[in-house]
Amino acid sequence: MPRPLRVAIVGAGPAGIYAADALLKSETAADPGVSIDLFERMPAPFGLIRYGVAPDHPRIKGIVTALHQVLDKPQIRLFGNVDYPTDISLDDLRAFYDAVIFSTGAMADRALSIPGIDLDGSYGAADFVSWYDGHPDVPRTWPLQAEKVAVLGVGNVALDVARVLAKTADELLPTEIPQNVYDGLKANKALEIHVFGRRGPAQAKFSPMELRELDHSPNIEVIVDPEDIDYDAGSIETRRGNKQADMVAKTLENWAIRDVGDRPHKLFLHFFESPAEILGEDGKVVGLRTERTALDGTGNVKGTGEFKDWDVTAVYRAVGYLSEKLPKLPWDLGSGTVPDEGGRVIEEGGTHLQSTYVTGWIRRGPVGLIGHTKGDANETVANLLADHAAGRLHTPASPAPEAVDAFLAERDVRYTTWEGWYRLDAAERALGEPQGRERVKIVEREDMLRASGA
Repeated sequence: MPRPLRVAIVGAGPAGIYAADALLKSETAADPGVSIDLFERMPAPFGLIRYGVAPDHPRIKGIVTALHQVLDKPQIRLFGNVDYPTDISLDDLRAFYDAVIFSTGAMADRALSIPGIDLDGSYGAADFVSWYDGHPDVPRTWPLQAEKVAVLGVGNVALDVARVLAKTADELLPTEIPQNVYDGLKANKALEIHVFGRRGPAQAKFSPMELRELDHSPNIEVIVDPEDIDYDAGSIETRRGNKQADMVAKTLENWAIRDVGDRPHKLFLHFFESPAEILGEDGKVVGLRTERTALDGTGNVKGTGEFKDWDVTAVYRAVGYLSEKLPKLPWDLGSGTVPDEGGRVIEEGGTHLQSTYVTGWIRRGPVGLIGHTKGDANETVANLLADHAAGRLHTPASPAPEAVDAFLAERDVRYTTWEGWYRLDAAERALGEPQGRERVKIVEREDMLRASGA
């Protein structure tokens, strides 16, 4: 009797779970069946939904409900707190599985090469997001002494960072933020947040809903300079062909023509300002220098040679995430991705690295919303199944599921399970209950492992 197809998925965020879902919906799942193990380096699943989405975005966190339904399926096992390649290597995985899919996402900040970027007070947005999302591997405190702050970038992460800095701690208290984050935000001195984009309103990468949410806080006055509302032929073309870009531009136009109100925290959205240098004294940030830009007709911009210094004492760069290089896999340094064709990992000579696949941000870079990851997963899984049908997958030496448990036990790896997630979930909800909150996130890795019964 043929055994089920054994697949390992490294990374239990949306990309990995969507890949598991695609496998479960395939004809192979019906006969001879599929058996899927998800490996996740964090003790809890859900990746960037848990550790990358701002706590005041419960709507996006609602995606967890759909992912839950996938992980509840009996053909899937979760091995949390298992790090690739420290705890399990590619050679180890090949011993147990017919195929391996990597879906490890992106958690680091993309570099920004301008003078002063390494000054004290210059931060990567990804690190700040990890802090306020209660990531166990970052410090428990965050320096929030600056009264005037710059955020570089015009994507949703820049909006999240600006919004969290501009809100009060008490506004965020009903969310799942842990105590250390509430205490840190309570001490936050920021009164002015300046968000900078080097291009115009039509080129901003905000989602319309995320942008409008900025204006919902009773404490945040959103301010747009009317002089920053400018379009060239390329910008008008963008607005005509992209409904989201048009909605964003309309929102910004409306904010630019209204009177400035009296909410206590001011959040300025600046366009046509390209960061040129972070200014420092005694190793600390004392300002930001930008160069004014102008549209060139195509929607792109060129420098005008006109510079302005902004009085800020902290700078956050939100210019994109970057994936970490995965050992034993080919790597494209420029894009920070694994080279692939249709999800098949491609080696330098152009050949497919047998039985090895990628999906999500490690495949296409950190672009697009969570929903875009589904199409990625479907394509990768379709090609994996085509390789399986054509006999192109390798044959593992120890395909029995219990061989993996024995391997991890022998290595003394403390791992969490899907049942363990239910225990951790219950523990976090119990922490929130006395305060009338849905949950309070547990931060310490050891506490997560204990609550999960690892």
